[in-house]
Amino acid sequence: MNSKSYVYPYITSEKNILNGVPIIEGTRIPVRSIAGYYQMGMSVDEILISLSHLKPSQVFSALAYYFDHQDEIDRDLKASSDTDYWKKYIPSQT
Repeated sequence: MNSKSYVYPYITSEKNILNGVPIIEGTRIPVRSIAGYYQMGMSVDEILISLSHLKPSQVFSALAYYFDHQDEIDRDLKASSDTDYWKKYIPSQT
């Protein structure tokens, strides 16, 4: 990708929301969630059924962001799905 800066309507990141990962503006839904649904084979219509408070334009913008930043989002998706990592933060039930 070239050095041109692209604008993704509806996508933002704020340090105090999910540690600054890209999210759909006005929500706490990270782009990685939309990407994860897409990777599971869900269509935009199916994503909209699952997340009925979103507009199609928000989902399409998240997917555009994902396609332009696929390596970054895939790394984030993998890290957030690392169950061994997250198990360290669960208090022991002994």
